[in-house]
Amino acid sequence: MAKVNLGWPVLRQLLGKDVLGRGVAARSKQTDATTARTETADRVAKSVCPYCAVGCAQQVFVKDEQVIQIEGDPDSPVNRGRLCPKGAASKNLVTSELRQTKVRYRRPYGTEWEDLDLDVAMEMIADRVVKARNDTWQDLDERDRKVRRTMGIASLGGATLDNEENYLIKKLFTAMGAIQIENQARI
Repeated sequence: MAKVNLGWPVLRQLLGKDVLGRGVAARSKQTDATTARTETADRVAKSVCPYCAVGCAQQVFVKDEQVIQIEGDPDSPVNRGRLCPKGAASKNLVTSELRQTKVRYRRPYGTEWEDLDLDVAMEMIADRVVKARNDTWQDLDERDRKVRRTMGIASLGGATLDNEENYLIKKLFTAMGAIQIENQARI
């Protein structure tokens, strides 16, 4: 009589107690040897998905200071552990080899990109903001009313910013005299 190979999942299902094939009949040695990436993490950092204004909470699993997995936070009342396809793929946002990690700059009329130090890039931005403000500053409008404003600077905030960040951005741009301040969440 031939020996029956109970290593085959179908036979384990038919001849064992797991007739629906949802438990031990569906498992293999390879499955049993597999551990989840989240189990090997050194620590878990709490974060918020950067893609839209919903603000889904995420758990960022870190091992050896490298992100190994990003999942929805089940303790969040916003998303209760679920993420949309973009949020579920956000690990790639921080781990992709295509991610830009340097400031890239192409000079006016230039044809090549160059790398800049962050401090240099920030100084260039600050200089341009100050120049745009000074070049377009208005003390009086066309009817000689005091306006003290600039139309050369505008702000379009992102929908993923929280109330505190939007408050600070509004304060900053208002202090510079900008009046064209809008937020993507309202558009």
